[in-house]
Amino acid sequence: MEIQELIFFYLHENINTVEVHFRLNIDSEEEMRTDFISLNEASDFGYEIIMEDYNSQDEDDEDEFYWLESPSIDEDNLLIFLNEYYVINPDKLPKPEFN
Repeated sequence: MEIQELIFFYLHENINTVEVHFRLNIDSEEEMRTDFISLNEASDFGYEIIMEDYNSQDEDDEDEFYWLESPSIDEDNLLIFLNEYYVINPDKLPKPEFN
């Protein structure tokens, strides 16, 4: 059982939580799962899923940065964390819903 697709994710900054909608490899195309994950849980697993709050304007010039309006989620780390999280905590895996 592995997460096949992250459909949607959103950072709720005020409550330090990521809302994530995803599909497992055992789910049909009509199904998805929804969960709310605390950033503290990801951190406890050793994953930083929030990206730096600045980016380089020009990839060739690393000295020029601009500040992002809000933090971003590192999609790769989120996916890796969720796969590990649900293997260790299978009872927390949400049931599939039909969209």
